Amino acid sequence: MLGTIRAFWNDQRGVAMILVAIMLPVLVGFALLAIDMSRANSLHNDLQKGVDALALATAAELDGRSDSIIRANLAKTTLVTNKTKFSTSGDHTLALSDVTVTYLTGIPASDTIRLSAAGVDSNGVNWASTDPKAVSFSLVTVNASGLTDGAGAFATIFPASFIGGNDTMDIQPQAVAGFKQSICETVPIFMCNPFETTDPSTSKTIQQAFAAGLTYSREYRILKVDSNPGPGNFGLIDNNLASLRDAMAMGTAGTCYSRDALTTKTGVTLGQVNAGLNVRFDIYSSSLKSHDNDWSYRPASNVRKGVDKTSNCNKYTPNTDGTAMALPPGDSFDSTTGMTNSTWDRTNYWLINHGAAYPSVPSTTNPTGTAVPASRYDVYKYEIANGLVGDKSKAPTKETGVPACFKGTTPTADPDRRLLNMAIVDCIANQAKINGHTQLKPDGYASVFINSPIQKQDNSKNDEDTTAGEKPISLEIVDVDGGFANNTLLDKAFRNEAQLYR
Repeated sequence: MLGTIRAFWNDQRGVAMILVAIMLPVLVGFALLAIDMSRANSLHNDLQKGVDALALATAAELDGRSDSIIRANLAKTTLVTNKTKFSTSGDHTLALSDVTVTYLTGIPASDTIRLSAAGVDSNGVNWASTDPKAVSFSLVTVNASGLTDGAGAFATIFPASFIGGNDTMDIQPQAVAGFKQSICETVPIFMCNPFETTDPSTSKTIQQAFAAGLTYSREYRILKVDSNPGPGNFGLIDNNLASLRDAMAMGTAGTCYSRDALTTKTGVTLGQVNAGLNVRFDIYSSSLKSHDNDWSYRPASNVRKGVDKTSNCNKYTPNTDGTAMALPPGDSFDSTTGMTNSTWDRTNYWLINHGAAYPSVPSTTNPTGTAVPASRYDVYKYEIANGLVGDKSKAPTKETGVPACFKGTTPTADPDRRLLNMAIVDCIANQAKINGHTQLKPDGYASVFINSPIQKQDNSKNDEDTTAGEKPISLEIVDVDGGFANNTLLDKAFRNEAQLYR
């Protein structure tokens, strides 16, 4: 009997079956876990692509305008109308109820600081906002457990409930995209904000001043100074063109500038600035004579500038006998701001150049919509629209606005060569950054109209002669960027991009 028991005890036949029986649930469990993890990873990747696309689509509309959130929500609604299926329970289609989209004014500097679906970070800072002009980021989060067997409620094959767990898990990918704007068609100079003051209670951004109608029809006279620029001054920004003169003539810096960052440039040859700008009035200085048939150096379609009858294609000589007149300067010039009020001599301008009483020219570009006396730009556009560019001024000058010196193809009215896109900088606040190769954030961008050619203090000097003092550049502001703008002229120059940050 003992021998039989001992033999049975020592008999190892069938041991493998016992071990397999013991380990089989473990092996199956690990296999199921591996399958679940693979499925979960695949679902996470698919959902991540979905929320990335949704974040990019909504962020692309956050351009600071008053309807930006409305357009972002429309993009969200359009994008989630798709046929992509998620989850294993009922082939759930991703729907608006599956995600939370929150619009933010900014994001934490570190990627390690996680944002909640409501836009509050782990430090308790709330980045969310409903102000369409303030938000520039879109946060998209897949909702937790609220999907009714939906996108993020993942049903596992592994029976976790047998070991006290849960047979479902939440998959919550998140994406943050931001709106990025750059401007490509702009001259490499900036103008100091004429509405900036040292008192925050009275200081205005260029967009605020524009929206209130404070910029309309005013003349701005800007002059370069070597140090401590303020309202009424301008300066240079870095560009990719070797010639500043050519950048001013063509209207491009050869590069795109970020809406949020500019690098200032010291030093300037003012003759190059003036010679380049005067090309737009059909004036080609000696160094630009070879470009008088180059389309990139064409003048505007209306170049009426009030020249003397002795003027030629290489030099601007202003009229002195009252038989031709450029768009006149404004009244009550304030040297502390570099601007005039909105009144100027419309009556004599029209009488001298068109031989008639001044008509009722509408104030088309006035951002407030109020009927007020027309700006120089609106008068200039009225001449083009009504076929008056060829009208002759009084004898003996008999000047017209038709270009006569450019030898290339006849210039077109659009795009308008007397319009420039220019950065506006708060020069008082950024004074320490302006005089070095330092990066600063501009107050905004403006589309400006050149009222008349630029002159030397001593008009006997050549345009590019650096020994003679310069007269200011005379401008009008026609449009600005941002939510307060007319949203017409600058749209052609801005490049809007949405970028994923997280």
